[in-house]
Amino acid sequence: MIIVMTLLLFVLLALGLPVAVAVGIPSFMYVLNNPGFVNFVAIQRMIAGINTYSLLAVPFFILAANLMNSGGITSRIFDSCRIGMGRVKGGLAYVNIIASVIFAGMSGAAIADAGGLGSIEIKAMREAGYDDRMTIGVTAASSLIGPIIPPSMPMVVYGVIASTSIGRLFAAGVVPGFLMAVALAIMVLALHDRWHCPRGTRTTFMEKFNASRKAFLSLMTPVIILGGIFTGYFTPTEAAAVACLYALLLGLFYKDIDRKSFMKAVRESMVTSVQVLIIVASAALFSNILAREQIPQKLMLVVQQSNMSPWMIILLINVLLLVVGLFMETIASINLLVPVLLPIVVSLGLDPVQFGIIIILNLVIGTLTPPFGTVLFVLSGVAEVSVEKVAKTVMVFLPPLLLVLALVNIFPQLSLYLPNLFFGIQ
Repeated sequence: MIIVMTLLLFVLLALGLPVAVAVGIPSFMYVLNNPGFVNFVAIQRMIAGINTYSLLAVPFFILAANLMNSGGITSRIFDSCRIGMGRVKGGLAYVNIIASVIFAGMSGAAIADAGGLGSIEIKAMREAGYDDRMTIGVTAASSLIGPIIPPSMPMVVYGVIASTSIGRLFAAGVVPGFLMAVALAIMVLALHDRWHCPRGTRTTFMEKFNASRKAFLSLMTPVIILGGIFTGYFTPTEAAAVACLYALLLGLFYKDIDRKSFMKAVRESMVTSVQVLIIVASAALFSNILAREQIPQKLMLVVQQSNMSPWMIILLINVLLLVVGLFMETIASINLLVPVLLPIVVSLGLDPVQFGIIIILNLVIGTLTPPFGTVLFVLSGVAEVSVEKVAKTVMVFLPPLLLVLALVNIFPQLSLYLPNLFFGIQ
């Protein structure tokens, strides 16, 4: 029955059904065909999957990102970075990456970066005469920094599913996120002559100072969020609420948010939050069925009897995650795969926090690849080009991201040093 459920899941995904429906239909088929699984228990499992305090952070971070895009915070950050780069060749490509790092410390979602900040970045780079390959490629690749540098919605969901400290996960994403930025900047450096990237406009010290002054309050957003979490002033969930309040206050202070734009941000956040939580609820039932059928234990037994080296098993898990990321949404993948894979990797000696960064990095890379990469579709709409063109362009920027993924697998301290520093060694 489990094999039939899994096959049906991928068939429904291939047919283009929403992820929640594709996960929910096989789960309910199992419930209806299994007399030992009482119907109301299935509903309880779904509700229990989303009835978690930590998951409150998800709708708050979504609202915070929408308020920032509506309130002009993202445009001020981008302008400050652009003016600061001055006459550097390919400067806007570097600004693209830097702005994504800063915005990642506020929103925690690749789609928010690609859809909000991405529209500003693409417009500015096209007006400056950049090749569309550089414009679209670096915008897409840099948006993946969003779910890695804290705060991060996938980390919140992983922390709930894996019963792992979300604060430690947030700290673990800082170094890999900055490594992604550095790797992408090196790729830009290697390509800016070949793709004839222009130089920026010369700016004076006062222009740089004024741009920084205007963006100062916006730039304080990640400082407040991450500083509050790492110093213990508030939890990640409380940090999400603080981010919403701060974004709203900034929008009102700069007079960028009115009643109409506020209600639009709330509506968009409600729709996105419902979509995410329905996926979590459906995946919670599916995961409960896998646990009921003892799939994790059976897989562990297979692994133990395979006589493969731990590194070979970890490599295969990474390949599996990359493949799943091609077809399935990140949040759903985490809900489905973590209960199955976590016991295996822990038995191999991997820290659950390190594995959290590995699984999220694998899956977000999948959002950049066809056939179902969500970032591809968002950027296709923002840049007004075909999905095929976006996919072809971003392939150039995949190698630096895969290099960072390999480094995170090989060197545990890249993801564990800061959690151990801020929260102590477990």
